[in-house]
Amino acid sequence: MEEDKSQSMEEDFEGQEATHTGPKGVINDWRKFKLESEDGESIPPCKKEILRQMSSQSRDDKDSKERFSRKMSIQEYELVNHDKEDESCLRKYRRQCMQDMHQKLSFGPRYGFVYELLSGEQFLETIEKEQKTTTVVVHIYEDGVKGCDALNSNLTCLAADYPMVKFCKIKASNTGAGDRFSIDVLPTLLVYKGGELISNFISVAEQFAEEFFAGDVESFLNEYGLLPEREVHALEQASMEEDTE
Repeated sequence: MEEDKSQSMEEDFEGQEATHTGPKGVINDWRKFKLESEDGESIPPCKKEILRQMSSQSRDDKDSKERFSRKMSIQEYELVNHDKEDESCLRKYRRQCMQDMHQKLSFGPRYGFVYELLSGEQFLETIEKEQKTTTVVVHIYEDGVKGCDALNSNLTCLAADYPMVKFCKIKASNTGAGDRFSIDVLPTLLVYKGGELISNFISVAEQFAEEFFAGDVESFLNEYGLLPEREVHALEQASMEEDTE
């Protein structure tokens, strides 16, 4: 008997993808998600039937289409909106939608912090072996040089905000090309993508005020189109906020 019920519910959803786009479509996708995520043993029969009617649609049954299109009753509204268990399910549904959108808008590895490179070999390996779609920002610095410490701190903030970008730092004396990176040109920012140098900013601290912050560096990099699109960035932030609720 249970197998027959399970098979019947599967048939109700067969061929129905979550492709609705308008407000009604979102509501119906939510109804379907809730029914699928509920534990069948814990749902009262009357509640299960209401959810089934709210989420299923038969292409050949005129009555089913009318039920699908009609407004929610007070009983249905309270069922979807007021139970504590529904609030938990709704958060899961929102998080799943956010994750699906994120997967469509972004791809590739995630980092989230600044990598310390210890040698020229490690520097070259990082540039050459990283995925072609990944932007790599390398800060060449030395301790005690004006602007270097501040830039390192700012890049740490940006690395957390833009985890799809790989931020690295390396001391000029460790690059194996110290003569090319003298104190006069520090701090230097090198930006790579697909193993190719796409931007080179020497004495980059001169582009900022005496005291500068992560927002200043972010705006500077955005002027050259070196950071992800704002829509993707905002989506990631929203997804992280959902995870903390």
